[in-house]
Amino acid sequence: MTTVFNIIAVIFMFAVVVVLVRGLINMMRGGSGNTSNKLMQARVILQFVALVFLLLAVYFAGR
Repeated sequence: MTTVFNIIAVIFMFAVVVVLVRGLINMMRGGSGNTSNKLMQARVILQFVALVFLLLAVYFAGR
């Protein structure tokens, strides 16, 4: 069970990196501020989900 949560957490962390890079590219190209804001909001949500799965993995590892 712990392995499953670890894998899911890593997938979400990778998604965080992808969204962060897309936001930075948008900002460097002088793109829409609205797009940059939406990407950063998505990043925060993905970070929260990754954190939840990491905490679940730690919880089940201790059992």
